[in-house]
Amino acid sequence: MATTAPVHPVDEVPPVRQLAAFGLQHVLAMYAGAVAVPLIVGSAMKLSPADLAYLITADLLVCGIATLIQCIGFWRFGVRLPIMQGCTFAAVSPMVLIGTTGGGLPAIYGSVIVAGLAIVLLAPVFGRLLRFFPPLVTGTVILIIGISLLPVAGNWAAGGVGAADFGEPKNLALAAFVLAVVLGVQRFAPVFLSRIAVLIGIAVGLAVAVPFGFTDFGGVGDSDWVGISTPFHFGAPTFEASAIISMLVVALVTMTETTGDLIAVGEMTDRKVDSRSLSDGLRADGLSTVLGGVFNTFPYTAYAQNVGLVGMTRVRSRWVVATSGAILVLLGLLPKLGAVVAAIPAPVLGGAGLVMFGTVAASGLKTLAQVDFKGNNNLTVVAVSVAMGVLPVGVPTIYAKFPDWFQTVMNSGISAGCLTAIVLNLLFNHLPAKAGSADSAGPVAEADDLPGGGVEEGVEKSREEVV
Repeated sequence: MATTAPVHPVDEVPPVRQLAAFGLQHVLAMYAGAVAVPLIVGSAMKLSPADLAYLITADLLVCGIATLIQCIGFWRFGVRLPIMQGCTFAAVSPMVLIGTTGGGLPAIYGSVIVAGLAIVLLAPVFGRLLRFFPPLVTGTVILIIGISLLPVAGNWAAGGVGAADFGEPKNLALAAFVLAVVLGVQRFAPVFLSRIAVLIGIAVGLAVAVPFGFTDFGGVGDSDWVGISTPFHFGAPTFEASAIISMLVVALVTMTETTGDLIAVGEMTDRKVDSRSLSDGLRADGLSTVLGGVFNTFPYTAYAQNVGLVGMTRVRSRWVVATSGAILVLLGLLPKLGAVVAAIPAPVLGGAGLVMFGTVAASGLKTLAQVDFKGNNNLTVVAVSVAMGVLPVGVPTIYAKFPDWFQTVMNSGISAGCLTAIVLNLLFNHLPAKAGSADSAGPVAEADDLPGGGVEEGVEKSREEVV
């Protein structure tokens, strides 16, 4: 009797009922972040409410298409892992600058298209750099991703940045209630329900929020039933050198962030990301960014908050996140549905976000547990990288006096920490050590075959393999 090969959890297709529930959970986890970028950029450019609404629906539509490309994939586009795509916050400051200094939206979209094409071309180069992302670097980056996201959850829990009642005890009480529901469901409910603990927590939190006046569904009635984003709605793109240069810097930042996210999901799903799949994932980012420039939206990247959701729920199927992409496409085509989701109060999202983002940080610690910290400088690599990653999170204005390109790179705690980890790993574990140093002699050098006596497993072959 012929036996079928077992299907990897990433490729499993859950029943339709579970697909819908798990997929909606991912949408709710990223929705606030997804609509924030067009809201910030559009508001800074003083666009009309109708144009703002158009930006949001266009963003949701392309978010969905980008997620489908990344999860399902075609040819050499898409990592084929449970990765949710959304607008990158790294591009917000440059886009506001481009849009408000005379270039307007056409200049933004011209630079976005060029940046997307650059990402597609550079993807194979980044793919070959995977050997510089051993567990020492990936664990550190995943830890920084989680820590960097926690302030987002904190702002949601307090009522959302700019809210008139920001920090009111009622907001924090609602967030704490949602957190308690999520934890209770995860601990005591049956397996299926525990996997949608975040969705249940948000639903229960919304049910409690309505009678206490936390929600306003006024925008639902004002929204259209159907809305279709057409290419170059705001005019043909223009290509200005300064705008393109700043967006190319953003492209390098987003590629670094996406690399960390893809490796993190690979760790969580037990499907390691190799050079080829990393290139495919980055290539999908580039294609999605080009689509963003054509369909009136912005650069796209992997969303770290959904990485945390994968780790927390242990639902590893890429088809679940592909379902999320389909839901986002519907929200982009049906503005009224999008308005319903937008009415979920920030404290409800904050309570769920604390669990999800904390899970990302914990996953980083789990990866770092594989690293040997004895008789080497690996602890220094982690310490300094985490410090550099947390610095712009704790002190957002620390680089305010630096040039714009520098701020674009370093104001993202994820990219700052990732670059630091890569450089320090090269310095301590790849470059030849100085004579007489602890790394160049003694039992550590005997046990490890890295240039310079580094002990990071997986970067080079062991002595036994070489023999």
